[in-house]
Amino acid sequence: MYELKIITEFSAAHNLRNFGGKCEALHGHNWKVEVVVSGEELDGSGVVLDFAEVKAATSEVMSEIDHRYLNELPFFIEHNPSSENIARYIFERLQEKITDERVRVQRVTAWESQDACATYLGTSAAPVS
Repeated sequence: MYELKIITEFSAAHNLRNFGGKCEALHGHNWKVEVVVSGEELDGSGVVLDFAEVKAATSEVMSEIDHRYLNELPFFIEHNPSSENIARYIFERLQEKITDERVRVQRVTAWESQDACATYLGTSAAPVS
C-alpha cells in the first residue's frame, strides 16, 4: 500500500450550535488540512497519482469553504461545522473528485489550531450533497 499526503489551508468563520461553550459565538480559524490518498498499485510512470491531481482536486474543495461562513453552506446547515465535520466534508468531496479507481482518499485531518485537530477516515456513508 502506498500513501501520498498533501497539506493545504483555508480560512473560515463558524459557530458551533448547541455546544454550551464559547465556541457557540461567531469566530474563525486558519485551518491546516492534511489529505492522504492511497493505492495498492503504481501506474506506468511509477506513481500512485500525480501530486498535481491531488492538489487540484483539493484546491477545488478548498474554494468551496475558504473565506466563508461555514454555517451557511448546505452541508453545515445539517451538520454542525466542527473540525470533525469539516474533515468529513473535505474527505467526501475529494472522494467524489478523485475518479481514478486505483486511488482512495484514506483520511483527512483538519487542524483548527497548532495543537488541536480532527481526522475523518471515511465510512460507507452517502456522499456529501
